[in-house]
Amino acid sequence: QVQLVESGGGLVQAGGSLRLSCAASGRTFSSYAMGWFRQAPGKEREFVAGLSSSGGKTAYADSVKDRFTISRDNAKNTMYLQMNSLQPEDTAVYYCASRQTFLLRTTSQFYDFWGQGTQVTVSL
Repeated sequence: QVQLVESGGGLVQAGGSLRLSCAASGRTFSSYAMGWFRQAPGKEREFVAGLSSSGGKTAYADSVKDRFTISRDNAKNTMYLQMNSLQPEDTAVYYCASRQTFLLRTTSQFYDFWGQGTQVTVSL
């Protein structure tokens, strides 16, 4: 079992930055691929970014490529999402998720554990 807790969300003006963190419990964090997803009101949950267990492989949604950076510190059991040049369309609840394998995937059906989410609101 893995427990995930997100933090770092908040209200920011367009063009600003935020860094989300996802703290994971369990001794096997370094064995699991991880990802960030988001869900805006009235929309389905969508993939934002993901990385393999080592962090050597990453993937991004086209909408956030070159603006967001995903990373992990396996020594701290923590994953991060650095979000720059935020736009109002980035407003959503952001969730971190974990797989039970080292392979990176970009769809939610492959993720087994989820955090409770953190709200990100970007104003004009």
